[in-house]
Amino acid sequence: MPRLTAHGELAIVREALAGVGSRSQRSSGQRRGRVGAALLEALVAITILATAGVAMVALADESLRAIDRARSGEIALRHANAFLEAVALWPREDLDRHLGRRSEGPWLLEVERALPTLYIVTLTDSTDRTGAHPLLATALYRPEATREAP
Repeated sequence: MPRLTAHGELAIVREALAGVGSRSQRSSGQRRGRVGAALLEALVAITILATAGVAMVALADESLRAIDRARSGEIALRHANAFLEAVALWPREDLDRHLGRRSEGPWLLEVERALPTLYIVTLTDSTDRTGAHPLLATALYRPEATREAP
């Protein structure tokens, strides 16, 4: 093995230290890169979870609104049914007086005489002025008044 001078030994030590320094710099840079990648992955994961959470909350909110609309629709239909049951008890004279379309509370009531003894009664929501979507409809039979012979 050849003998090294102090100057040569110093150069070897510098090279060795430079290599160590670059390795430690590389490993700390790699560590920083891994930490940065992990942080980025965590942010992406949190964003995905937050988006999914917001979508679930929106779905739950819309479901609650749909349930409320269904309940209020059912209550309105029950009230309409009670009114139509009362109309079904009307005698022939009352049905004749109510022929045509007229407003009755929150509904439009349409009474038409299909035959001399048959009445068609339709109940529509008053907001539907066209009558295209009836809530309830029924046919009522009322016999003609008998005339007594003198």
